[in-house]
Amino acid sequence: MITPQVKESKVIFGPCRLSYTHVFNRYNPDGPQEEGKFMTNVLIPKDEKETIEAIKKAIEEAKKAAIVSKWGGKEPKKLDMPLRDGDEKDDENYDGMLFVNAKSNTRPGIVDRKKVPIVDEEEVYSGVWAIVSVTFFGYDKNGNKGVACGLNNIMKFKDDEHFGGRVSAESDFGDVELDNEDDEDL
Repeated sequence: MITPQVKESKVIFGPCRLSYTHVFNRYNPDGPQEEGKFMTNVLIPKDEKETIEAIKKAIEEAKKAAIVSKWGGKEPKKLDMPLRDGDEKDDENYDGMLFVNAKSNTRPGIVDRKKVPIVDEEEVYSGVWAIVSVTFFGYDKNGNKGVACGLNNIMKFKDDEHFGGRVSAESDFGDVELDNEDDEDL
């Protein structure tokens, strides 16, 4: 774990696991992709107390700012909050985790541990570990009020198993032996 960096409502933290990861292309489950967002769920192990406290602090800063800028000087009684309990989700990958759904209208910066940009979309996937930069902000949209999580940047930390059981082609075909004679039959 890195020591979380908090500046007002922005937090840099990790390593954490990414899930439902769409960070190279926009994603919209309900319509045209060009109207979608870049997004990923960021899973934080519940025992990462320092990280969780840093995130809660940034969320409180976002709430304070939104009271003035979005909510007419007072905190609404009902607020949607971004930090959620993974144990309440029907997905074993979320067990023992808290998570935020981080989104952005612009593509996040994506780098490796040496801070070299990653351009291969296969490198950042659901299940990978990363250091992330997010910013929390208040919203008031169509009568719904709350705090959302904006996705800034991602640093790949390490590979792990793909969520959903996906494996590489190299792994699937690693034990397949082909004879040169097989080419003649094609």
